[in-house]
Amino acid sequence: MKADTLGQLIMTGVPGKELDAETARLFRRVQPGAYILFGRNLESATQLRKLIDDLRDLSEIEPIFTIDQEGGRVSRLRLIGNEPPNAQQLRDKNEIDLIRRHGDITGRLLRLFGFNLDLCPVLDISFNDDAENSLHGRCYGKTVGQVVRNAGEFNEAMRKQGVASCGKHFPGYSAATSDAHFQLPRIDRTRQELDENELAVFRAFIRRGGSPNRPGAIEVDRPYLEEGLVDSMMICHGWYPCFEAKKTPATLSRRIITDLLRNELGFDGLIMTDDLDMGAILTAYQLEDTIRLVIAAGNDLAMICHRVPEIENVRRILGTLSRKQIDRALKSVARFKKNLTPPDEFSEAAFRKIDSEIRDLRVAVLGEERAIMPNAEDGKHSPVERY
Repeated sequence: MKADTLGQLIMTGVPGKELDAETARLFRRVQPGAYILFGRNLESATQLRKLIDDLRDLSEIEPIFTIDQEGGRVSRLRLIGNEPPNAQQLRDKNEIDLIRRHGDITGRLLRLFGFNLDLCPVLDISFNDDAENSLHGRCYGKTVGQVVRNAGEFNEAMRKQGVASCGKHFPGYSAATSDAHFQLPRIDRTRQELDENELAVFRAFIRRGGSPNRPGAIEVDRPYLEEGLVDSMMICHGWYPCFEAKKTPATLSRRIITDLLRNELGFDGLIMTDDLDMGAILTAYQLEDTIRLVIAAGNDLAMICHRVPEIENVRRILGTLSRKQIDRALKSVARFKKNLTPPDEFSEAAFRKIDSEIRDLRVAVLGEERAIMPNAEDGKHSPVERY
């Protein structure tokens, strides 16, 4: 098996705002299948597009380029432009057209820079808007129906602009009482509770089908969605005792990823881990064990956001794993990449136009006075906006 093929199973962060020679050599050797960008990579619109073009130029296979552009504090691109309203603000405004506008604008903005995947929508239900679990302001609803309707409108509008979507955080992070950026949350939900709530939302964004064993438990009416699909799923770092008696993150659980998501729910899209550099993983697992368990559980992409030099070790570890497991993941990544949309032609004028639309949307949702105020929630609930 060619070593550079194994890199297709790695999603890596990028150290800075431009490619230095050492990082460029590393990426040429490893050939990562996906790149994720953060605030540390942003200086200006022109600089960002050049960085993505440079990464594309050293890739033998078209990469996935992704970012967290949800709205509100989890909007990386607010560092070079206006901040879109967050999911909770759109939920509270309760105007579907505004949510649809948000999805449409987000899709066009990302295409302009060369991104082909957005790590959203968040499909978690808000059981408590003030919970200290990293979800503050990020949830589209307080009920199954509200999340399905609102996240569905955003999802469809963004996908129509040629940007793939990612449902997160499977199998539902809503009941977590701590933040996985620091430690592994224990999520004490029964299977029935998950079926009636968290899993009901995710089921609505998966192609109809799946296991006949629980035909009614996680079915939900989807009058708002056309296709109603997300292109990929992100697995959360949460421990669910109803699935795993031993303390195990969902990210590393074959029962949750393969048995539940793949086999029972019938999801056939791309599956990725959440960031493996988060405290929930780093405090309990060595890199070798992490990567082995990630692939054995059924993930297709291993996300390494911050320990970028370690991706060479990740590729080495992947080379020691079962050929059957690796081929399964490689086929899933290749299938996803067949539908990637090329970037739009870039210009500063095009960026300024879209950025002004973001400001107009913000005013429409929040009003003139609130729209110009800085986000009072920055840094208060989680490092997620800068992580």
